[in-house]
Amino acid sequence: MPEFMDVHTGMTGVTPEGLLEAHNADLAIQGEEGVDFKHAWADPDSGMVFCLSEAPSAEAVQRIHERAGHPADSIYQVPVQA
Repeated sequence: MPEFMDVHTGMTGVTPEGLLEAHNADLAIQGEEGVDFKHAWADPDSGMVFCLSEAPSAEAVQRIHERAGHPADSIYQVPVQA
């Protein structure tokens, strides 16, 4: 299944607890779109949040994030890894 890295902006000041809450909101409904969120990272100073997932499509990832209340600003398929 393809992997995706998505980017959220505007989350300045996000705390570890806030990131976990958002991630858990995704996990709670991810199966409805066949998405598997693997990990999330955040930089509270810049407000950038990054999420890695496996999913059938970028649109499926976006639908989960939208329903969880935090749509992604960009979603990139990552077909090559080292």
